[in-house]
Amino acid sequence: MDTVLSVLPEDGLHGRRKIYTDVPEITPENVVDVVGKALSIHRLNRNEIQYLWDFYRGKQDIRCRVKEVRPEINNKVMVNRANEIVAFKVSYLLSDPIQYVSRGGEDAVSEQINELNEYMYAEDKATKDKEVAEWSHICGVGCRMVLPDPVGEEEGSPVCIYTLDPREAFVIYYSGLGKKALAGVIRQKDEKGQWYSIVYTGKWYFEIKGGKITKQEARTVPYIPVIEYVHNEARMGAFEVVLPLLNAINTLESNRVDDIEQFVQSILVFINCELTEEQGQSLREKLGLMIKSDPTNPADVKRIEGELSQGGAQTLMDDMTDTVLTICGMPNRNGGSSTSDTGAATIMRDGWQDAEARAKDSELHTSKAERELLRIVLYICHENGLLGGLKLSDIGLKFTRHNYADIQSKAQVLAEMLNNNKIHPKLAFQSCGLFTDAEEAYRISLEWYEQQQAEMEQSLRREVDAENGQSVLPGRQSGGASEQESDQTVRGGAE
Repeated sequence: MDTVLSVLPEDGLHGRRKIYTDVPEITPENVVDVVGKALSIHRLNRNEIQYLWDFYRGKQDIRCRVKEVRPEINNKVMVNRANEIVAFKVSYLLSDPIQYVSRGGEDAVSEQINELNEYMYAEDKATKDKEVAEWSHICGVGCRMVLPDPVGEEEGSPVCIYTLDPREAFVIYYSGLGKKALAGVIRQKDEKGQWYSIVYTGKWYFEIKGGKITKQEARTVPYIPVIEYVHNEARMGAFEVVLPLLNAINTLESNRVDDIEQFVQSILVFINCELTEEQGQSLREKLGLMIKSDPTNPADVKRIEGELSQGGAQTLMDDMTDTVLTICGMPNRNGGSSTSDTGAATIMRDGWQDAEARAKDSELHTSKAERELLRIVLYICHENGLLGGLKLSDIGLKFTRHNYADIQSKAQVLAEMLNNNKIHPKLAFQSCGLFTDAEEAYRISLEWYEQQQAEMEQSLRREVDAENGQSVLPGRQSGGASEQESDQTVRGGAE
């Protein structure tokens, strides 16, 4: 279909293009023309996405290396830092699944959000979040689609969530004020291997093949089901900005291996002597040769030696590697030489603070797309009589990362706030920073506290009943004080 880039273009890559149209609405009359123009831009994006995907998998520019001198020694060593960068970024951002939490609503709202989380668990959204995040970190944009489940809630969720290949899916936006999404497009092949386009708008579903509409239907969900998840506003992948450095690292590592091999297979210089072809073959096989020498014109055999300074090469390699990690906002493994640094100083020195800052930046872009997803999910749930009056504004997004920094201080803040009778316990859980999901932690803790209070009350009741000579079983008397007096005694003791 398209020409795939094999090496990095001379002008480099600068992010994927956002596809715009000047028409304010896509209708059956203009859909073919709009999609045709959009595809011409998408093909450029597709070629770049394919290049970045291949680079991530290990098909990097070094494999096209040409060596002019001694071309028989041409090692092509690939140090796949791109894979390392993407793997770290995705695992750090989504070390645990994205959770939907209550934004300080009533208990009924928290219960509905818990039900929403169960729907997402049944749909295996955590795995699909990782798939979308991988695409966005590789090529700068990931695509997802959400549709009503044709069998309803029978499989545990009323919606179906799909991860789309950004090489074959994209969104068309309006070029005017607001830049709102107008249509989602998916490229597919039919049973004969012919390409056609599926187009979703807020009102229509189209299938376009050969420049003509072959299918047209009205849609029941007034939202565009295709959603783009971008890594940043430039739509650049996580390692795209350091592609020249990554290629330079591969070249340097290949040259180092070449140098070692060329030293082992160094060229011999024969002074004042000549070899026949048979003698040369014997030298290769027996690794030895007898020559005659004239005292007035002595013969000699010397090896041309010249080695690359491995110390200097390693210094350059370390410098380029550190630069790559710094630009990409990744922690390094240098460790430093100081043994007296505090925990906070170590975090700053080794780059973990930069990694956290980059992850928070990615959270903002992901949250925007997640809200579009939630808007569609809530509409489908409400149409099926689910989740009551749950609104989008009731739902907060929580990106869970196990952050144990200053955990003792956070625990002390929680204890101090809980001991202050002027502060509501829920505020203490939300403000201490100790829990990833403060609402869930508060709910579980409150249930446990009420259970402990009930058990303590029952224990006190048994002690009072035993002192008054009554049966331990509730509701039965064996003499002594009445049940009402026993209750009053328990309350008084508790107070």
